[in-house]
Amino acid sequence: MTIKSISERLNAWRRYRASVRELSQLSDRELADLGINRGDIEIVARRSVGF
Repeated sequence: MTIKSISERLNAWRRYRASVRELSQLSDRELADLGINRGDIEIVARRSVGF
């Protein structure tokens, strides 16, 4: 694994965690407006960064 690929994975992980954190702060109503269930937050965040 090269330094570049390690760096890319680390950046993807950071984006994933930021997405989870931001979505978790939304109310159930706000999540519903986005078409997301609270239990789907991690799945949606993974898809957004390509995991």
